This record gives sequence, structure tokens and C-alpha cells, in this order.
Amino acid sequence: MKWVDRRNIVLLHVSFWVVFALFKVFDYANDIPTNLAVRLVVCQNIFSLIGAYAHYFLLLPLLFQKRKGVIYALGLILLLALCIIGRGWLESQLISGIFQTTYYDEWTLARVLSMLWTLISFIVFISLIKFTIDRFVLESQKKELENEKLNAELNYLKAQINPHFLFNTLHNLNYLSQIKSDQATEVIMKLSNIMRYMIYESNKPSVTLAKEVDYIQDYLDLEAIRLNKAFDLKFDISTIDKQMEIAPLIFIPLVENAFKHGISDQQDENWINISLHSEKGRLEFKVENSLKEKSAGNDEASGFGLKNLKKRLELSYPKRHELSIQEASHKFSVQLTLKDS
Repeated sequence: MKWVDRRNIVLLHVSFWVVFALFKVFDYANDIPTNLAVRLVVCQNIFSLIGAYAHYFLLLPLLFQKRKGVIYALGLILLLALCIIGRGWLESQLISGIFQTTYYDEWTLARVLSMLWTLISFIVFISLIKFTIDRFVLESQKKELENEKLNAELNYLKAQINPHFLFNTLHNLNYLSQIKSDQATEVIMKLSNIMRYMIYESNKPSVTLAKEVDYIQDYLDLEAIRLNKAFDLKFDISTIDKQMEIAPLIFIPLVENAFKHGISDQQDENWINISLHSEKGRLEFKVENSLKEKSAGNDEASGFGLKNLKKRLELSYPKRHELSIQEASHKFSVQLTLKDS
């Protein structure tokens, strides 16, 4: 537990006893002088305080240990007896004779039961404070572990994406180098942008929409250079808020999927339509593409990327996303909607 938490706990306990003591003093001060009220409150409650924290630190831990129940019970009985005897002796020494009564000099059943009830009440109350704090600490630790697990899983999913992109871009560069194309320099620059984005931005919890769009544009340019056959590509970003924050690499699996299953050099009609629209608290990303004939009707047409994306959405946007997938004989459409809340 952090020091700040311990300090707050100590402050909670001290505040309770101060408030309780002041309340009792002011209450008694209505009938007796304040100095006598203070003495009476101290005598009545000092052993309640000692007993409550002796139980808190020494006995209560035994309650949760195996085969320590008998030791706990015996310790509790001994603690109650010592505190009651101590309080009775203190009262007889400090306040007996001040009041015109023999109450504090006699050990009557009513007096013993009264002291026992007060002592047990404080022991139970202080123990409940500990149980409550421990519960909050346990829930906090559990939540922290769950967050660490989610972050680890999220980083694992991102790591599965990155090598695939690198493979594609390096393949593009290798192809252009073989044919000695002047576009090789452009590919190197865009590959550099992609690698810089994945190294410095992808591990952040969020990035601006502008950075994600630039990353997608570099990917589209590289794919356009790689493909031998011309294809129709539309990328509409006319209605977006570029400063909007999103999880990095959340859209690229949809774009990658469109190229993987929609564009073929052996097919006459190749096309991809991508649109991105944002408004306050809502973001829509839609990808439509032609579908390779051999992939039409195939259950695996959505590819590994979409399965990976679904897991990431569950982690990054739980109950704040909608993913709609539609497939026809020669067309594949995916729409992803993200919400702030």
C-alpha cells in the first residue's frame, strides 16, 4: 500500500477519535465542568482505544489464519478482561469521589456489562474500518491487475499487426528495387513514416485522427505503387475532426483486409472506397471493396485482421463500438462506428 494511502488511513482513525471525544466532552459539559468532562471521557474510553487497536493489530490477523481460531478466542477473552480491569481501576483512581456516588468503587454486574458492551462496540467498529479499507485495496489491486492484463493483451494484438505491415512494405520495396523503379525512393520515405508511426505512436493509448489518417494514406500509396494493375481508389476524409483522439492502428486492419481480399491483378474490376466521418462524440469509418471471385462466399474472406480487430475493439472501446460486416457475391463492406461514451 502506498504511503499516501497509509497517511489517509491514519488520518481517518485519528479524526474518528477526536470527533468522538469532543462530542462526549461537549455532551457531559452541559451538566459538569469541562475539566471533569475531559477526565471522565478519558477514563471511560482510553482502554476502549487500547483494546480496539490491540485487537486490530495483534488479534485480527489471527482470525484469517488456519488453526488460529482458538488462539484468537483466548486472546480476545484476555484482552477484554485486561481492558475492563484497567478501566475500572483508572475510574476508581481518577473520578471516584468527585461524584457523590459509589458507582466507580463497586464491581457490579451492570457496570461490568456496560464496560464490556462499550469495549466490544469499539472493537467491532474499528475492525469494520479495516475490513472496508482492505476491501477497497483488494478491489483496487484487482482492477490494476485487470488493466495490466488488458494492456498486455492489447500490446500483443498490436504486435501481431505490425510485422504484417512491415512485411508488406518491405515486399513493395524489394519489388521496386528489382525492376529499378524511380519510385523506390518514395517507398523508402513512406516506409520510414510507417515505421516511425509504429515505433513512436502505436504504443500510446491514443493519437490524433490526423496522424492515423496520414498513416493510412502512406499505406494506400505503397499499395498503389506495388500493384501492377490500376484500380479505382477513393479515400474521403472531407468531414473529419483531425484533432479527435482515437486508439492507434484501429482502422488499418480494415484497409489491409480490403487489399488482401479485394484487389487482384487477375481481375478486371478492382476498386476500394474508404470514407471517414466524424462528429461530436462519434466516428464512422467505412470500407467497401470489390471481392476476389475465389474469396466470394468464403468464411475466411474477412481474414485474420478482422478477428484481431474485434479483440482490440473489445479492449479499447468496450460497449462503445459497432462493427457491421456485409458480404455479397462481388462486394465486401465493413463499417466501424466508435463512440466517446
